[in-house]
Amino acid sequence: MQEYKKIGVWQTAFLGDAVLTLPLLRALKDRFPAAEIHFFVRAGIESVFEGQPEITRVRPFAKRGGQKSLNSAVRLGWRLGREGFDLWISAHTSLRSAMVSGATGIKRRIGYARPWFNRLAYTETVDRRFAELEEIERLMESARPLGIEGPAPRAELVLPGEAREAADAFWRESGFTGPVLGIHPGSTWPTKCWPEEYFSAVIRRAVEEGAHVLVFAGPGEEPVAGRIIDGALADPMRVTNLAGTLSLPRLAAYLGRLDAYLTNDSGPMHLAWTQDVPLVALFGPTVKRLGFFPRGAHSTVMEADVDCRPCGLHGPKKCPQGHFRCMLDLSPDRVWEALRPKLGL
Repeated sequence: MQEYKKIGVWQTAFLGDAVLTLPLLRALKDRFPAAEIHFFVRAGIESVFEGQPEITRVRPFAKRGGQKSLNSAVRLGWRLGREGFDLWISAHTSLRSAMVSGATGIKRRIGYARPWFNRLAYTETVDRRFAELEEIERLMESARPLGIEGPAPRAELVLPGEAREAADAFWRESGFTGPVLGIHPGSTWPTKCWPEEYFSAVIRRAVEEGAHVLVFAGPGEEPVAGRIIDGALADPMRVTNLAGTLSLPRLAAYLGRLDAYLTNDSGPMHLAWTQDVPLVALFGPTVKRLGFFPRGAHSTVMEADVDCRPCGLHGPKKCPQGHFRCMLDLSPDRVWEALRPKLGL
């Protein structure tokens, strides 16, 4: 089997998709321990992976910024082709990703067989087997031409030391006297969001039973977090609003310290389960069988029995049926019963 000195792995989808690529990166490092591995990700999330031992360098791609044009993609590919890469693996299926890959001219380039244009961009293609495999295993198919087979390595997120130290300091200074529950009510897609009043009800129950609640939210989601906290009518000394205050690495580190976590189907969900955080994930328009779910013995996925699910790979902006039962039928009582034992209450 050929050895490689410099490997590029391209995964410029969302945060969760990049986290799900960690087992592939681990497998590549185990097979080619002397190789440099460069991980190309969507600009803005690169800091999460800077402590990952498998990765030599994390490289952002501004797909929504200065590098969004197809001309920019081709020019980037040309530049990368002069950097000495001898193996290129793309886990993304967009035309832009294919154009970057093809323009590199790297001798061995592996990508998915579909869409059709991928066959023009890669020297080898693999079937993604979307209907048969979960996402981590789909990603591992990219390593099969390299002789890497068998179970995927464990997905383990390793964070930069600064982020871990910040989380440790926050826990020391806060002096929590009970279990700590994290709540993350946001998502890029509105139909992936559990109703605000439902989150409020869970916060109220958690505080009444002795937990402290940390509310997380990303930029632009601060009003949602505020409304949820106000609606909970809970002891303010036992609810901390961290909306919009944390960098991505610090968010991940804070999540890693939680006793339990309640989340929509979102990127932060993947930051949590890859650190073995006990969690409950709420899946509405998406379904577990699509393969992008939190794995591990401590993860619980809750879904409503509604026959119109799924209504898309990500979830539309509005419920196509107009009833939103996929989320409304997941009652706060039902969710609390799944969450409560994870908190030891």
